[in-house]
Amino acid sequence: MAGATNKLSDATLRKMIGRESPSDNFYADGDGLSIKVMKSGVMTWHFAYRLGGREAKPQRLKLGNYPDMSLKLAREKRDQCRAWLAEGKDPKHQLNLTTAETLKPVTVEDALKYWINEYAADHRANVERHKAQLEKHVYPYIGNLPLSQCETRHWLECFDRMKKETPVAAGYVFQMCKQALKFCRVRRYAISNVLDDLTIPDVGSKQDKGDRVHTDDEIGQIWQASQQLKFKPYYAAMLRLLVVFGCRSQEARLSTWSEWDLKRWVWTVPKEHSKGGTKIVRPVPEAMKPFIEDLHRQNKASGLLLGEVKESSAVSAWGRLVWKRLGHAESWSLHDIRRTFATKLNDLGIAPHVVEQLLGHIMPGVMAVYNLSQYMPEKLEALNMWCERLELLAGEHENVILLQVKK
Repeated sequence: MAGATNKLSDATLRKMIGRESPSDNFYADGDGLSIKVMKSGVMTWHFAYRLGGREAKPQRLKLGNYPDMSLKLAREKRDQCRAWLAEGKDPKHQLNLTTAETLKPVTVEDALKYWINEYAADHRANVERHKAQLEKHVYPYIGNLPLSQCETRHWLECFDRMKKETPVAAGYVFQMCKQALKFCRVRRYAISNVLDDLTIPDVGSKQDKGDRVHTDDEIGQIWQASQQLKFKPYYAAMLRLLVVFGCRSQEARLSTWSEWDLKRWVWTVPKEHSKGGTKIVRPVPEAMKPFIEDLHRQNKASGLLLGEVKESSAVSAWGRLVWKRLGHAESWSLHDIRRTFATKLNDLGIAPHVVEQLLGHIMPGVMAVYNLSQYMPEKLEALNMWCERLELLAGEHENVILLQVKK
């Protein structure tokens, strides 16, 4: 009964404060909770329990001093200890854990950096971009908050702040944070479910998949411009790589000379630089060998294909303006070059699985498990055909320009 369990009262305890006695005495409150009144007058709450049944040696766990820990709080601690015992957990160990978490809790920044270090660093090619976005949009506002106390509204304030100017980026950062919290939860590093019920439309916008494919005249002009002095050397070289290989900009941007076998003429993108997390093996077509050799002479000392690593944001910003520089009527992005590459190769009669491998896509179904062929001869034939087509389209574009000038 409640009366038999909660034997002590605040009035009784207040009378004991500062009272000296010839010996230490325990006064039971019930269900394992008691208060020890020492000769000096100090009063300490204790919880008595056994691990392993009545035959086990009894243990006493110090909970705190009275009156710093009130009778009400001491009873709550007792109930928590009894709950731990029911789950087969040692109250002493659990109390130490919760005390440590209370005194030095895992913050939002701690949790996100844990995901960065333990997962993203090894599985995300654009991990530096992740870090930059978190440092700009999350850490300054909620980074110091204990994760367990950071509510949905606190996160939404960060995403809403981003959404006003960059709704797609807000959705991107939200997805990243949601994955990070799940990773921490699965690894039992820290627990938070506050983002579980949110989706991208709640915080920002999804990136448009797009359907822009360049016309023959446009891709011919892009190819021609990449070989002239219309752009700075870094961007001109990147543009040529994107057009010929259909690669992602990050694959070219992060490429090192260790990826290039100039004897076998093979470019192997490591899984660390691949969005899909698998290596991508591409042969170098004949028409590109002199260009790659020139890059090697110029940038060998740096160890980098393009001589330096520019931030992804800088490359994206440049890519968004190329269409204007070339006088195209309709806007396009660097990723549209990749879509054009895939479409034009299929138009040339290249087998779809060869195109998919050149793009670095994971093969579907059982093919990803059992078919490990790289189709190198087929890839080389496809890229040689594509380079010939590019030269033809560039020539046709140049002829159109000459005709216009004559008129």
